[in-house]
Parts: sequence; C-alpha cells; structure tokens
Amino acid sequence: MHSGAKHFPHDWVRGKDRAGEHRWREVEQTGPAGGKRKKEKGRPLSGQSRLLLTVNGLFAVANALSGTFVNVYLWKAKHDFTVIGWFTLIHHLTMALTFWIAGKWVKEHNKMNCLRTGVAVAAIFYMLVLWFGGRAADYFVLLGAVQGLSSGLFWLAFNVVYFEVTGPDDRDRFNGWAGLLGSGAGMIAPWISGYLIVRLQAAVGYRLIFTLSMVVFLVGVIFSFFLKKRKTSGTYEWFLAWRCLRYQDTAWRKVGLALMAQGVREGVFGFMIGLLVYVHTGSEMSLGNFSLVTSAVALLSFLVAGRLLKPRFRGKAMLLGAVMLVLVILPFFWKVNFVTLLLFGVGAAVFYPLYGIPMTSIVFDLIGREEESVKKREEYIVMRELALNSGRLLGTALFIAVVSFTQSPAAMNWLLLGIGSSPLAVWYWMRKAEMA
Repeated sequence: MHSGAKHFPHDWVRGKDRAGEHRWREVEQTGPAGGKRKKEKGRPLSGQSRLLLTVNGLFAVANALSGTFVNVYLWKAKHDFTVIGWFTLIHHLTMALTFWIAGKWVKEHNKMNCLRTGVAVAAIFYMLVLWFGGRAADYFVLLGAVQGLSSGLFWLAFNVVYFEVTGPDDRDRFNGWAGLLGSGAGMIAPWISGYLIVRLQAAVGYRLIFTLSMVVFLVGVIFSFFLKKRKTSGTYEWFLAWRCLRYQDTAWRKVGLALMAQGVREGVFGFMIGLLVYVHTGSEMSLGNFSLVTSAVALLSFLVAGRLLKPRFRGKAMLLGAVMLVLVILPFFWKVNFVTLLLFGVGAAVFYPLYGIPMTSIVFDLIGREEESVKKREEYIVMRELALNSGRLLGTALFIAVVSFTQSPAAMNWLLLGIGSSPLAVWYWMRKAEMA
C-alpha cells in the first residue's frame, strides 16, 4: 500500500519549480470504486444521505436533552470548574485515541457496526450517570472516558459514511441540513429538559431526562440498521497522519494547524457557555430558555447559509464568521450576566454557520480531490479528528491551568477572549493551505 508521505496527490505539494501553481487542483471527486463522479448542480440529497441525517438528528436530540445539563449536574455536586475541565479533557483524550484505534475497524471491517456501537455506548453513558446519581462527580474520569469512547466511535463512522454518500455538489447542503437539525434539537430538547427539572423535583427531573436520552439513543441504533452496509477496501495505515503532517509543503500541514485552532475554541466553549448561564442564573429553566433562543437563531442561520453558500464564497464567509465570533465575546468585559451571555449566544448562532459550514466542506472536498486520498479516506478523516481533538485538548488544558490558579472574572474574560479568537487562526491557515 502507498504511504501518505510519499504518495501525496501531487497538486497538494509545492515543488521548487512550480512557483506559479500553488493552488489546489479543481478535479471531480473520485468515488470509492475509483470511478469519476459527475457533478450535478442542485442535485437533491440521496435516500442514504437523508437516512444518515435522521440518525445524526436522533443523536443530536439525545445529546441535547441531557448533554447540556451533564456539566450542570456535575457542577451542582462539586461547584468546581476544575472538575468540569478534567471531565472534558478526559472526554477529548479518549475520543482522540478511539478515532485512531477504531480507524482500523472502520477501514477493514464494518463501519456501520462502529456507528451503532457509538450510539449504544452513549446510552450506556447515561445509564452510568443514572446509576451513580449524586456521586457522579466522583466518577468523572470513568464518565469522561465512556462519553469520549461513544463520541469517537460515532463520529468516526459517521464522517466516513458522510464522505461516501455526499459529493462537492451537495456537501454544503448536507452540512446545512445537519446544522439545521442540530439547531432544532438544541432549540427544543434543552428547553423541555429545563422545564422538567424545574417542574419536578430536581433529582427526579434529571433521572427522567437522562432516561429519555438513553431511549432516544436506542431508537437511533434501530434506525442505523436501515443504512446500507458500506464496502471496505485496503489496509489501515496507522501513522499516515504523522507522515502527512511532518511535510511542511503540503496543504494538509496547514489544514492540520487550522483544525487544531478550530478545536481550541470548541474544547472550551462547548461546555463553558452553558455552564456560565447556569452559574449566573442558578436556574435550569434559564439554561433551557438560552438554548431555545440561540438554537432558534442558529436554525435560521444554518438554513440560510446552507442554501446560499457557494464554494467561491467560502473564504470570505469564513473570514466574516471568524471576526464576528471574536467580537461577540467583548460584551463580557462590560458584565457577565444572562443578557450578555444571550447576546453572545445569538451573535455566535448567527455567524458560526459562515465559519463552520465552509470549514467542514473544504476539508472533505480536499479528501475527495484525488483518487489516492479517496482510497485513504478513513485515514484522512482520522487525521482530521486527531487534529481537532489536539486543539480541544490544548484549549481545555489551558482552561484547567487558568482556573486552577485563579477564577477572577477578569481572568475568565481574557481566557475566553484568547481561546475564542482561534477562528482567526483557522481562517489564516486555511487561506495559506489554499495558496500552497
């Protein structure tokens, strides 16, 4: 088998005698079987794409029902940002290791079973939370590892199948729909959870929403059996990611840095904003209302961006989105309360699709531009996720270091601004990659 280091698609490598050819070559995507895939403008999503969106939607609903409140649940037990940080760090570390190790399963065996196992392990995670109850914070290492295992298995298989059932002509549309479903789930499910927790006795409410999540995950497993079994081919190359990233004159080196920068923000903002809403309001219902409003805005934003974004607009859209994602943090320096948190949430919901949709589409289009990289799609997707999780680990480690030393409002604001500025680095490195 070819190694990723010595057999890069030649248009991604800058040669000494090719100063005028520093752009990615625009070619048609090559399908898994090696044939050319014809671009079709306006091509509707296939049945398998819609079914994959359904499974993704169920996964999003189950996570939105309880995922928003897991950190609150742990916080109420310990009142310690450090515990939340370590829980998140272990989650990302386990997820990264799962991507790398499970890559062989997905490449050489049954990727659909990997996806189903990921959903099933997510259900087990909530079973454990229910079992531990008020002592859950004492088992943050185990819980973080189980949740990371679930995420790694699901998203590895999902991303490989997503690559196989979409192409350059419908990938932005698929990402728009995925964001739309995720926003819809984030809009309704947390509000329902917050309402149930407040209306019922808190312990009863938490047990109910964790149980509901477990049931929805199991329904997702059932739906996944309607996805066709995907063909496998080739042998998994364990160290392709390292071989790719150690060569400076490749687009993947710069894309890897962009993905790490993307992960820095995701690693902290993914749990910190919701937790801040609860800390400053003391109400699960306020957190549900926050999710309702911000996800409703995100739903509309993903709908519009998914329909209007074209490949030629991706660079400018990413820059605008990145700049605005930084600016919406500034109100925290005036005051951190529900209003400024809501301003941040709404602003991020409006502009994140401009940044997130192109980032995802560009990376997967890059995988599909050469037949050799299509054959190595599992390895490249593993590399993508390892880079993202490296960034998440870096961001979370920085968070733990700061909150272990000080939790003053000023320090927290500067921490959020520093970490939240990483989208600018994402845009910079993606621009450098396109010029390489």
